[in-house]
Amino acid sequence: MPTNSNTFTRKLTLGLVTGASVLAFSAASAGAAEWRYALEEAIDEVQGVFATQFKDYVEANSDHTVTIYPFGTLGESADTTELAQMGAIEFVTASPGFTGALIPELNVFNLPYVLPEDPEVLAEFFRSSPTINETLAARYNDQGFEMVTMYPEGEVVMTTKEPVNAPEDLDGVNFRVMTSPILVETYNAFGATPTPLPWGEVFGALQLNMIQGQENPMFFVESTNMYEVTDHITFAGHNNFTTAVLANKAFYDGLSEEDQELVAAASEEAYEYIIEYQQGLTEEALEMILEAKPDMGVTRLTDEEREPFREAAQQVRETFLEMAGDSGQDVLDGFEADIESARESVAQ
Repeated sequence: MPTNSNTFTRKLTLGLVTGASVLAFSAASAGAAEWRYALEEAIDEVQGVFATQFKDYVEANSDHTVTIYPFGTLGESADTTELAQMGAIEFVTASPGFTGALIPELNVFNLPYVLPEDPEVLAEFFRSSPTINETLAARYNDQGFEMVTMYPEGEVVMTTKEPVNAPEDLDGVNFRVMTSPILVETYNAFGATPTPLPWGEVFGALQLNMIQGQENPMFFVESTNMYEVTDHITFAGHNNFTTAVLANKAFYDGLSEEDQELVAAASEEAYEYIIEYQQGLTEEALEMILEAKPDMGVTRLTDEEREPFREAAQQVRETFLEMAGDSGQDVLDGFEADIESARESVAQ
């Protein structure tokens, strides 16, 4: 998904220059009639659908307005996240693949074969996990954000020039990843050569064969035409793309209790909507791709074929624990307990 190669901790430069040409920035204030909400995706993609539901609920139940800024309007992910942190905008979507550089524990979302593959269990896990909604939410607070919610966007698939049935098929493949050390380590473990690139360069790099693969949810592969410059799609079941919706903490803390409840209600409404919206979305996107490119190869790895990838993923966990330390272990343990609770809840 969109990001760029700069680290999160760099100074606010490009974002201010880019954003200033689009809107007149002012310090966020608790009583602002307009709430600004920046995305990592286009308005018709999953984040845009979520944001639109959030906007509709807020505007139907208050005098506030929500202005949505799709990807590219205010810069890339680094720019919009910094703008929210600085208080120039009120809300932002920020994937852990990017903000993991700021909060090491968030890299747990990038670990392969950690999140549940069952969609119902996955949705319940995000909805009810104390590790997400309390422990990790507090870590966002430390960085000047209020975590409004987190939600899954869809199973991540690999798109490559050649078929992938085993890790050795990725040998020698330059594979684009976001600027996350865990994603870099993941594709090292899978046998590829991980290549961090800004999202805006990915299509051209695939076209010129500078890279030969990338990963994203299926809807994003379709909407960004990644299938035009790759020839095979592989379902390895290794992850589900995750998004956090964050608010500037000073802005959020300054809201009235009524408005804080409004934000919570709007996010809950949008969460349930986006979970339902995603049902069948992957298959619909795949059908559209195959209609546009009938010779596109599609491989769904069996459990047996996934086992070598699962084994390789163990070394990625070790890297995560080296980065995040004891708190990372606590988060990973919490995930496993919360996922089991979600399974039990769904089974009832």
